[in-house]
Order: sequence, then C-alpha cells, then structure tokens
Amino acid sequence: MHIRSYQPSDYIEIANLFHKSVHAIKQSFYSKEELEAWAPTPPDYTGWKARLLEKKPFVALKNNGIIGFIELESDGHIDCLYVHPEHQGSGIASQLLQHLRMVAQKKKITRLHVEASKVAMPFFKKSGFTLTKENHINLRGQSLLNYSMSSNTQP
Repeated sequence: MHIRSYQPSDYIEIANLFHKSVHAIKQSFYSKEELEAWAPTPPDYTGWKARLLEKKPFVALKNNGIIGFIELESDGHIDCLYVHPEHQGSGIASQLLQHLRMVAQKKKITRLHVEASKVAMPFFKKSGFTLTKENHINLRGQSLLNYSMSSNTQP
C-alpha cells in the first residue's frame, strides 16, 4: 500500500468507495434510512467530482486501486476518512491518519478536529483524539448522531 495525493480521475472510485463503506456499516449503528441519507444511492458523481477538486484528499492505493482516502482542510478539519470495507481493520486508516498528521505539521497546523460517526469514534479515540461534544445532524430527513473530537497533530 502507498499513499498519494488526489488526481481528478479518482473521483468515481472514491465516490463508490464512500458509498460502499457507509452502506457496509451494521444497522445496529445506523438504520438503513440513516445510511441512505448519509450516502444516497446512486452516488452523486458530479457532486463528488466538484467536491474532491476542492478537498484534494490523500488516497491509499493497493494494486493500483483506491482502498481508502482522507481529507485535510486548512483549519485542521478532517472531513472524511474512509476505508473500503474489504480492507477495514488492516491499518489503512491509521496509516492515512499518520500521513495526514505529517502533512498538517508541515503546514503548521497544530490541532486536528473531526466529526466522527458512531463507528469511527473508537478509532479516533484510540488515535489520541478527545471527545468534545455529541452532535445530532439533520440530513435528508434523518437525524444522524456523530461526535466532535480533536487532537494535537502530534499525538
């Protein structure tokens, strides 16, 4: 596996990875309706193309396929961190976060913050993030629970 910067030709693969990752979440965490509100079927490829041109994520590749991605905004916000369901639990998210921390340090960003899902919250907690508040986000007619968390760029 290696990590590289986003290329405009990545947008369909990333949109599909996001959709698969969200819909692979167990319904004990979020209902089918909540998952569909979070990641509508089919993915909005035009929206993803525009979004990713602005966000410019880092992508994890294995055998020339994208298996994960992470985004860093200029204020230290991590908007997305997703790993393909077939590769979850194999350290990809940790490697992406480690890469992001190095980039943030080079950019003199001292704090990272994220709104983590119920599924992602334990990962971020284990990675040195602290819980700052619980959020209820209204999205496409559903109320989704997530958690605001923050960390120094050096855990």
